[in-house]
Amino acid sequence: MGYAEQLFDLTDRVVLITGGSRGLGREMAFAAARCGADVVIASRNMDNCVAAAAEVEAATGRSAMPYQVHVGRWDQLDGLVEATYARFGKVDTLINNAGMSPLYDKLTDVTEKLFDSVVNLNLKGPFRLSALVGEKMMAAGRGSIINVSSTGSLRPGADIIPYAAAKAGLNAMTEGLARAFAPTVRVNTLMAGPFLTDISKAWNLEAATHNPFGHLALQRAGDPPEIVGAALFLASDASSFTTGSIVRADGGIP
Repeated sequence: MGYAEQLFDLTDRVVLITGGSRGLGREMAFAAARCGADVVIASRNMDNCVAAAAEVEAATGRSAMPYQVHVGRWDQLDGLVEATYARFGKVDTLINNAGMSPLYDKLTDVTEKLFDSVVNLNLKGPFRLSALVGEKMMAAGRGSIINVSSTGSLRPGADIIPYAAAKAGLNAMTEGLARAFAPTVRVNTLMAGPFLTDISKAWNLEAATHNPFGHLALQRAGDPPEIVGAALFLASDASSFTTGSIVRADGGIP
């Protein structure tokens, strides 16, 4: 095993990923398994979880457990944690990746139900899951929690205000959890910019008269595999002296 392989090695570790059946979560699940980890792929759609888990196992030879859960529903998260520990006996890395940002035309179209659902999935669920898993990590003497945020938390547009507010709360929560679980458990934010996942199909990029990503230093959106390097850094011992931080993979926001 070469130096870089040792640095990012996840052999026999267990990585739990919410929103892990598609998009950036799916990329991170495959990456963790390719570095030797067993993975738990959790999302609301069980069929998607099962399919992704089967693909991970076939491609990497590692174990992948599918689990259906709505991260925004507090009472479902205990079951996810219990099932994971029953199967694998531990969680080495928790990646709070599940999220959503429903479209709306004007602010008065944002109902209380929509607002609450956005906050529940993007902030409340990650808090509860981090609390449950973080305490077990502390008892085990090690662990890494990665909260997947968005550059919208720093540069909120008018069309993502509830989402941006929830992700800004996630950024703040990262710093608090890093202190709460110190010194044995590291907690960091992985802040993503625009990526061309299935969600980006709703952006209607073909109607743009100019480069919609021209404001970014790299002047383009990211391809999903480009999230992997930052995720593996935070999941592995390569980031052993990194906690309470924000690692940006955003193409260079202004």
